[in-house]
Amino acid sequence: MAKSWEEVAADKRARIAKSIPSVWKIDTSSLSDNVMDVPEKCGLLSSEELAITNSTAVELVEKMATGKLKSVDVTTAFCKRAAVAQQVTNCALEFFPEMALKQAKELDDFYEKNGKTVGPLHGLPISLKDQLRVKDLECSMGYVAWIGKYDEKDSVLTSLLRKAGAVFYIKTSVPQSLMVCETINNISGRTVNPRNKNWSCGGSSGGEGANVGIRGGIIGVGTDIGGSIRVPSAFNFLYGLRGSHGRLPYGDMANSMEGQETVHSVVGPLTHSVADMRLFVQSVLAEEPWKYDSKVVPMPWRQTEDDKAKQKIASKGLTLGFFNCDSVVMPHPPILRGVETVVSTLKENGHKVVPWKPYKHDYAVDLIGGIYGADGGKDIHAALQASGEPAIPNIDDLVSPELPGVDINGAWEVQRQKWQYQNEYLEQWRQMEEKLGCEMDAFIAPITPTAAIRHNQFKYYGYASAINLLDFTSVVVPVTFADKDVDKKDENFKPLNKIDGIIQAEYDPSAYHGAPVAVQIVGRRLSEEKTMAIAEEIGKLLGNQVTP
Repeated sequence: MAKSWEEVAADKRARIAKSIPSVWKIDTSSLSDNVMDVPEKCGLLSSEELAITNSTAVELVEKMATGKLKSVDVTTAFCKRAAVAQQVTNCALEFFPEMALKQAKELDDFYEKNGKTVGPLHGLPISLKDQLRVKDLECSMGYVAWIGKYDEKDSVLTSLLRKAGAVFYIKTSVPQSLMVCETINNISGRTVNPRNKNWSCGGSSGGEGANVGIRGGIIGVGTDIGGSIRVPSAFNFLYGLRGSHGRLPYGDMANSMEGQETVHSVVGPLTHSVADMRLFVQSVLAEEPWKYDSKVVPMPWRQTEDDKAKQKIASKGLTLGFFNCDSVVMPHPPILRGVETVVSTLKENGHKVVPWKPYKHDYAVDLIGGIYGADGGKDIHAALQASGEPAIPNIDDLVSPELPGVDINGAWEVQRQKWQYQNEYLEQWRQMEEKLGCEMDAFIAPITPTAAIRHNQFKYYGYASAINLLDFTSVVVPVTFADKDVDKKDENFKPLNKIDGIIQAEYDPSAYHGAPVAVQIVGRRLSEEKTMAIAEEIGKLLGNQVTP
């Protein structure tokens, strides 16, 4: 007799729990809401292992390349810390330390025999969203029906990271279907924010956000079709890169709605610094991913673009636009303060920052919402019906089975509208530059209208999803933390519309006290080198940029 979906999910949970060695189990019976200090205080990691996991990726690869550290030691440290992360945040869908340590030992043996590394990421543990395929492991992607299917080969990015020397040890949790900016599924349950279990870790790369946030990982790989890298980065005080479509390889990854070509999901890193982000991007591009994935633009790392941006930064010559409201939803007070903090800091340091009016973002939000539901929810709900599991909260906000869907002519019309909108936006950008008499290098904007949000309350994707429709490069910069004594609720605020009213009603200064606040730095399409350099400078000026 076939197992029920509940039995299949329970078996998977048991296997995840069993994958943590008994000697790595910790007492979680009396933890507070904030578990950020648990890895330091639980006694599982040695002082050397804590030092390793608190290092930058740039530091670690340099030490392994010069023989000062072994990959086995670095991998052991991160496996232990990820085991702690799983026990306190529920961030894993696959945990495989034995496989990781075997891979690390092979890399150490290669180094000892040849006196050199296999590549720029030699020996570095990298965590993966459970959307990237790893040979011989499951990739359920939050669907019960996909449990028990073992991948016969790596995704393109997995393979190229492996060639560059990366070690894999954990695949992190996602929301059922990936289409929600919180992380909950019927397999493993909810993943929580390590800074407060009552807050969301974001989604859909929420397991990455939680794991990297508590330093169970140092570079995590996520994906983004409507904020899924940027929201977890923002909610966990991390840097995150939403590169433009075609810059990094997406081939052979699991996905919902495969074949949807109007708005592409993209892959990118979540990190503690732009230096580590740069290491990741440079290492992947050095493997010439366009030879393995036909959608990748044959564009190596452009050091000249990075250098030009840094020269402009050094001469106090940046010109940046900014906005704090997209005319649809007004952000909560902590986000408004976060944007103002970035703007005032840049101005104090000699850069030009000017108001930028977001062009027809309400139109963009409606357009991309229709794209998400273009198949009438058939793909996602077919996957749910295959096991009989129910939909998680909030899925029907985006892909309700009651949506009418569109035919091929309707799809073509939507694609035309998207292209027209993208061109109109570029025209607005050019007009701004004509008005300023100089280049507008990027613009500063919220990522979400809230700081790290309470569970089941994420309602508005527009600050992130409009950028997906435009396919602009975006880098998340952590800014500050919500403060109940500073970020008072505006009792006289009049909602812009119904959804704005719902989101404003959610704000409680006490409930959000201490929640991470971030902004996104948005550059033109395929401007990764430049936009990352600008984000790095802003992080340094704010004092939030780790320097190796």
